[in-house]
Parts: sequence; C-alpha cells; structure tokens
Amino acid sequence: MRTYAPRGHTPVLHAKLTRDHLSAIAAVTAGGRLLMQVRDRAFKAPDVVAFLKHLLAHLPGQLLVIWDGAPIHRAQPIKDFLAGGAARRLRLERLPGYAPDLNPLDQGVWQHLKHVELANLCCPTPTQLRHELRRAADRLRHKRHILLGCLRHAGCQP
Repeated sequence: MRTYAPRGHTPVLHAKLTRDHLSAIAAVTAGGRLLMQVRDRAFKAPDVVAFLKHLLAHLPGQLLVIWDGAPIHRAQPIKDFLAGGAARRLRLERLPGYAPDLNPLDQGVWQHLKHVELANLCCPTPTQLRHELRRAADRLRHKRHILLGCLRHAGCQP
C-alpha cells in the first residue's frame, strides 16, 4: 500500500472539527427513479412533509411510502398532513424494528453513493460536499439497473 507519509510513519489526516453537516432524504420508485432533497441542517417533521408533497407533485397515482420507524416519521405534522387530505393518495407503512436488510435506501442506495460514487472523496466544505452528492445522485439516476437491484435485494420487486 502506498501513502504520502514518510516511510515508517503512519499517515495522519488533520481535519478541523465542526458541526457542519448535510442531511438528505430520498425515495426510490418501483420503476427505479431516485428523488432526493438535501439540507444544510437536520430534517424536521415539516421538512418531511415538504418532501412528501414533493413526491405527490412529481409522481402520479397512489403512493405507498415504506420507511423506518424514526420518531420524525411519526411526528404530529405528518399526521396532520395525512388528515388534511394527503391520505387519499398517500399510504405510509413502517418497516419492522431494526430491519436494515428490508430497506433498499439504507442497504442499497446510500451504500452505493457512499462506497462507490463518493468513495475516497474528501470535501473541505459542506457546499462542495452538497455539489458532489448532487453529481453522484445524478450519476446513479442514470444507472436504473442499480436502483432496481437495490429494490430486488430488499424484496420490494420480483
């Protein structure tokens, strides 16, 4: 293995510790379409409602959203959104507790983005990371076979 450290010395990467981060929310359709939103802060329940509205605006017909049991997914704004009429087109189903193998986003899409599309990437700023994540997601959108494979692996498609 080659590194840029002097021979016999362990390479050390010095990084300034900050609380800067990105949060992402995504959905994969049964047809292999990827929809994603990224924020510079943690998602809150109103942000999840905005994403569900985004899905309803961009996807026709009835929608079934299968997601984990995170507290944000059970928050009052989401219940209010469904009670306000969204439930006519939108059905939300929770995955069983700790079932990462059943979640195509966790085990498939995010893993592919992190370990393939963004492998060995070091961004000095969240802005650059956002740009690179957007480019990686765009590349993945053109690889429908990978998205469909993630769904098949999770048992979401025959």
